[in-house]
Order: sequence, then C-alpha cells, then structure tokens
Amino acid sequence: MKSFYFVIPFIILLVRCKQRNSGELLAKEKSQSSSKLSPSPLNSEFKNYWFDGNAELTSFELEQARYGEIRKGRAVIVFVSEDFSKSRYVKLDYPEKQADDRVKVLKFNLNKQFVTGIYDYALMQSVFTPLDQVNYPNSLRVTTSNIEWCGQFLTRVELNNQNYDIHYNSYFDGEENKKIRLKKNILEDEIWNQIRINPNRLPQGIFEIIPGILTQELVHHDLKVEQASGTVIQKGNTTVYELIYSSIPRKLVIEFESVFPYKIISWEETFETVKGWGMESKVMTTKAKRITDTKLDYWERKYLKDEVLREKELGL
Repeated sequence: MKSFYFVIPFIILLVRCKQRNSGELLAKEKSQSSSKLSPSPLNSEFKNYWFDGNAELTSFELEQARYGEIRKGRAVIVFVSEDFSKSRYVKLDYPEKQADDRVKVLKFNLNKQFVTGIYDYALMQSVFTPLDQVNYPNSLRVTTSNIEWCGQFLTRVELNNQNYDIHYNSYFDGEENKKIRLKKNILEDEIWNQIRINPNRLPQGIFEIIPGILTQELVHHDLKVEQASGTVIQKGNTTVYELIYSSIPRKLVIEFESVFPYKIISWEETFETVKGWGMESKVMTTKAKRITDTKLDYWERKYLKDEVLREKELGL
C-alpha cells in the first residue's frame, strides 16, 4: 500500500512537460474571469465576511489514526482575521499604534480531541497567513501543541528572512529544546488558509513543501523539505485539493465549497504511523467530516450561560 503514494507523483511527472519547483506558496495565477473559484480576495464580499468582527467556527466528526487504530473524536476549526506583528509574531491589541509592524492575517486554528485507551489527547495548531500575498507570500508563524497524559510536545515555526526557524520543546527524549532551520518554502499547514484567501493560488504541479508539522510531531518523524504534487479537482458545488508526496508516504485531501467563502467540508490525511513501543509502522488515514458551522465572537462567549452555544451552534 505504501508504494501507491510513491508511484502516482512520478506518473504525474511524466505527463507534464515541465517540473514546477517553487519555494513560494504562490502558484501560477489562473484568470479570475474564467475560474469558477472567484471572487478575488479583499474585494467587498471578502471584507464583509472576514472583517465583520466575528470568527468562523466549524465542528467535525473526527476519525483519528493513532497507535495503529482509529479513534473517534471531535475537531473544531476556527478561521478569523487579525492584526499581527511582523516582528514579534503576536496578535496586536493596539494595531493603530504600531502601523509599521502591522500586517493583516487570516488565522487558522485546528483543535482535535480524542481518547486512546484510558487517556486523552488534545492537539492544536495555529497558522498565521498574511492576506497581502504580493508583499507577504509566506505564512509568518505556525505553532502546535500535542498534549496527552504522558507529556507535552510544543513547537513554534517563525519566518526569518529566507528561512523558517523551528523551535521544539518536548517531554520526549531526544526532542527537547531542539532548534532547526529549513529554507523558506511552501508549508502544508498554510494550505488551509490559502483555500480561504484565494484557492486559485493553491500550489499545483510538482514542488517542494514542508509537511504537516502537527502530524510529523505526532509520529516523531524528522521535519524536512519534501517533494509533492498538488491537484485541484472540480466536483460541481465542491472542489477537492489533493496533495500527494513522492518522498514520504503521505497524502492530504481537503474538500471545500466551490464558491466564496470556500468553507471546509471534510478532509483526509494519510500518513505512516509511529514505529516502536511494540508496534510496527503502517499507513493509515485520519478523516474528518463537517457537522456544522457558525460565525461568532467566541472570545466574548466565555461565561457559564454561553455553554449552551456549544450544542446549539456547533453540535458539540
């Protein structure tokens, strides 16, 4: 089964007359007038949706591959626009006072919760991608946390000129207080924001990419630049983005609505599970399917009386 993921990208390579090898997220622009995936970003429709003072919250039924078995759980994705610091990589509370350091980003928060045997897992990832993709073509920061009863694994990734600096802080032996540097490249983790900002600029063809950081941590695989191919597939009212790696057994498939605001419907992530502790690695697939979505200023809904919104608005 593993060989399936290695063979397909080479078939794609043979039928293409050129190999695309890009270090930026920006794929070759398709004409907005001829594309079904419109409108252009930052027009009035875009601003009315993303600058309304609310976040978009979406709940998902989760089937998470872990320790060679599929675990039932829930996932919540949060998308929200924010004013972000280019130098300190934090949300600006007073952006009007820091105009030179201010950049508008779309923040993607992925939250997963599931149980393995007797104990809980809580996974979270945040990705900060500028809306101005001409002047800021690469995401500025990614943070992840992997928390379970054995311990914690925390990672932050920050753009530093032509590189991404990656800082690990982990409970696990050999992964504590480690720092590596990778050449600036496409991040798999920014694909989610790219869909919501402008799916016409999704990377297609053959290219280099840094794989999903949260999953690479979960299975204790070294993070490095890999080779992959990207394909956009139109399916009527929905669109599928398919990312297949040739250098590692990994595949990501995200289905989203074909019209603005391009809401996420489902995703599947195939990867090689962890080896060790009495287990052999094998290729498995994590799946998530949308329950419902809503727009809310969730940061203001923090009181006991607001708990009813978890079921009423998100079906949790």
